[in-house]
Amino acid sequence: MGESENAGLKLQFDGHLRLEFRGAKVTTDTGLLAVRELDEVMGLTNIAGDFICEARTGRNVQHELAGLLKQSVYARLAGYEDVNDQEALTRDPAMRAVVGKRALDRNAASSQTVSRFETEILAQEKNIEALASINIAWVDNAVSRSTNKKIVLDMDSSEFPVHGSQEGSSYNGHFGSRCYHPLLVFNQYGDCEAATLRPGNVHSSDGWKNLLEPIVNRYRKTGKRIYFRADAAFASPDVYDYLEENRILYAIRIPANQNLQREIDHLLTRSVGRPPKKPRVLYHDFSYRAASWDRPRRIVAKVEWHQGELFPRVGFIVTNVSAKARNVVRFYNKRGNCEQWIKEGKYALSWTRLSCTKFSSNQVRLALFVLAYNLGNFLRRLALPKDVSTWSLRSIQLKLIKIGAKVVSHARRTIFQMAEVAVSEGLFAALLERIRSLAAVPT
Repeated sequence: MGESENAGLKLQFDGHLRLEFRGAKVTTDTGLLAVRELDEVMGLTNIAGDFICEARTGRNVQHELAGLLKQSVYARLAGYEDVNDQEALTRDPAMRAVVGKRALDRNAASSQTVSRFETEILAQEKNIEALASINIAWVDNAVSRSTNKKIVLDMDSSEFPVHGSQEGSSYNGHFGSRCYHPLLVFNQYGDCEAATLRPGNVHSSDGWKNLLEPIVNRYRKTGKRIYFRADAAFASPDVYDYLEENRILYAIRIPANQNLQREIDHLLTRSVGRPPKKPRVLYHDFSYRAASWDRPRRIVAKVEWHQGELFPRVGFIVTNVSAKARNVVRFYNKRGNCEQWIKEGKYALSWTRLSCTKFSSNQVRLALFVLAYNLGNFLRRLALPKDVSTWSLRSIQLKLIKIGAKVVSHARRTIFQMAEVAVSEGLFAALLERIRSLAAVPT
């Protein structure tokens, strides 16, 4: 028989090629199956029903809360940041396979159903708190798998630009944009411990204690030694007093002033002779009491002389850590990882996409993005084989989650015939093996 004239789309550069669109038989997100495996082993989204309250009753409820949460979180991890994208995912084989038991027998939830779930059910005040509680349970689950006796908390704020009249958004002069100004806390593993959405015009440290204190109280119960790092926006006597009262070791950058500069005058004279190619780095520590402080505190200074620069680069850190000045600076510099994790959330997940009109709905969106980020980070730090353990969240998304596959259904099983490009069968098998080994780890 001859070929049908309607057999796919033709390409001008090669008449032998045809394009066919079979959305129910192919998928671009097969890596979500590995995410679902990790989710199952760690018992993450299945706890949704224990936290989220709903008023749905009757026999017309087709999608369970856990399945809806999976669909909202997994879609964001796969790069679908808008609820409108859910319409295309309804029939996607990978999404149908991960949202519930034997979900390939039926479609995933429609975009209308997911929208009601996010903007009506989750936007209730008690459920916004429930999403925060779910995130706490997730992070506790992941952190408990480490034997480390200390926890390091990094706090930072970020600019989330908006492009409409979203409730609570405001112009921020520092960023030069109309935005939200959320506050986030990460631990040393890259897990986002908590995040709170704030109006765009608040100070960087506004509400720091309300966000930090519950985290501190959790870890005090575990007996872990708590460390804290932050930039100069958090250099405040109230912050120092709280940390010291709770026996938390901290390193916080402090703005320079004339009194601090006087303490390091002996380091600010350029050495005689041709400067070396490598930067010349000097450290100094001293006791200092600002006018607003009730006691003197230790200051660590770092002075860097660079070739071709007339003046040195100077930085000051206030700390109660007793380590050598050089080691205090090294400890503080790792705070840069926090900024990198925020960027990963922005560029891999687009978690700045808070486009709802209501502030409460955008709180929900941020909370769902945080869950998606943490799920991806758990996959990175707990499951990736050694050869790819340095992958960024963006690499995980593009190389692992975005594996294309053809779906072949038989009477007794469904087979995903996966493309072997960035991830080989051996690598994927090792990934699944590491995930399954987590089931033997007590939590």
